Amino acid sequence: PICPLWEEARELEPYSEDQTCERAPRQRFACALCFCTHRSDMRTVSQSELAQHKSPGDIWMAVDGHVYDVSKFARLHPGGSQIIEQYAGQDVTGVFFELHRKDVLAKYAKLRVGSLEGAKEDGALGEVGAISAVPFAEIPAFQGQNSPYYRESHKRLLQAVRSFVQTELEPIAESADLSGEYPDLELRQKLGKSGMFGIRLGPGPWLKALGSLGIKIPGDVAPEDFDYFHEMMAHQEFGRLGRPGFIDSLGAGYGISVPAIFHFGSDEVKRTLGPQLLMGDKHSVLSISEPFAGSDVAALQATAEKTPDGKFYAVNGLKKWITEGMYADYFVTAVRTGKTGTPKDLSMLLVERGPGLETKQIKTTYSTCCGTCMVIMNNVKVPVGNLLGKEGNGFRQIMYNFNHERWIITTSLIGQGRQAVADTFMWARQRKIFGKSLIDQAVIRNKLAASAAALEGLQAFLETVTYDMCKTKGGAVGDRLAGPIALLKYQTTRACWNIADDCVQIFGGRGITRTGMGAKVEGFKNYVKYAAVYGGSEEILADLSVRMAMRAFPPAAKL
Repeated sequence: PICPLWEEARELEPYSEDQTCERAPRQRFACALCFCTHRSDMRTVSQSELAQHKSPGDIWMAVDGHVYDVSKFARLHPGGSQIIEQYAGQDVTGVFFELHRKDVLAKYAKLRVGSLEGAKEDGALGEVGAISAVPFAEIPAFQGQNSPYYRESHKRLLQAVRSFVQTELEPIAESADLSGEYPDLELRQKLGKSGMFGIRLGPGPWLKALGSLGIKIPGDVAPEDFDYFHEMMAHQEFGRLGRPGFIDSLGAGYGISVPAIFHFGSDEVKRTLGPQLLMGDKHSVLSISEPFAGSDVAALQATAEKTPDGKFYAVNGLKKWITEGMYADYFVTAVRTGKTGTPKDLSMLLVERGPGLETKQIKTTYSTCCGTCMVIMNNVKVPVGNLLGKEGNGFRQIMYNFNHERWIITTSLIGQGRQAVADTFMWARQRKIFGKSLIDQAVIRNKLAASAAALEGLQAFLETVTYDMCKTKGGAVGDRLAGPIALLKYQTTRACWNIADDCVQIFGGRGITRTGMGAKVEGFKNYVKYAAVYGGSEEILADLSVRMAMRAFPPAAKL
């Protein structure tokens, strides 16, 4: 497949996908990253030759063992050409990595003209999909810790998903996040056909359906071997993108709505719509929260009344904070079909976008690219065949979905936190202040230790709950896991608030800037508060965990 950087690579030589480069006929180039790493005709540039290119309009620089011609780029540099001219004709590796993420080298690989004589390449770009050796950058089991939870298939899936994220999503993440553009159909289909939608739904009937559609599970994991640890790693790898608005645009609403369709939808709905959802041709979201009711699901006010002919429901009401709603085709919607004023009135409907349904963008703290919206339903006609399950079972179905949703939020947040901690470690080592690296300061090492300890504590808690899910019939579903998952989410959002605080303080101004070195820390900092609110607020979940524990409290127990 052609890398997203293909168009940038083409600018260097006028060749098409089926051509080889005239200057290196044995090598076909698919992307700028491949060009940077494998180009066979790059020559060696001496220190003296590098030093000759130091005047305006003729500027070369060396970074990480490679020489770049930045003559034209200097005029476009965000900081102006003066800073470029100041370092012209020099090896600027140290300065570069104090100011830029390594991704920039891949983005501007087309500017490379050769390798610097005698320079040792640090390999900053690394191999796509590779396991990192940076402290705390990986789940401990993949950095040498003995663990009973992971098999070889978990590592294969991790690296396959990481490769996809690095090649297909990283190059577009920042621009999409900043512009607020929704993911287009092509991207959603790419997520579907690569299996990236299906595996983030977790174990379930959709995994076998993927095979019937010709979709392989990444890492060639067999459907019968796929467990919640595979799903966990997929969510965490997407979390490494570090831009929560963009991350949520890639299936946050989809992932908590499709299982409801497969579990409760009619055979006809599953037969016709199921494949379209898995392929990415259609998109669904969960539509529950209202201006009138958030965590208090029983207070929902949207209504659905059958038409006189009994063929349709007429749906009226408002839904709010619906993630991905702006570009959704279907809405798994909680409605009130009875009039008793109790949770028994609630039902779930599959509402298709059409006449009477309008969506309006809501601007929240993170990017609008995830399409968070208000859903306005005015006499929307929904076929009775789109009832999910039975009338009156809506509250039970919502609760059925909540455990897994809360686990997903927790998993993604820990993934974002791990990337933030890893970035902060690298920054503390690269950044020099008062004549020495940040990490040489005891106060910085203390903050890193506090963040790492909290992160690994959360990972251990998550793995314990995930193992329980693997061994429990029905997975996350059921009352017994409601308390542990609620407590896990509560502890994670509380601890991540402190991790984010330490990471931002170490990054300084860069930790509150949406671009550049601290962009993923800034994104993590924002997402912590999101995770503390949606899927059930911290206070509600803390209370739930204790109430669930009290159910098993032995009556005769005394202090």
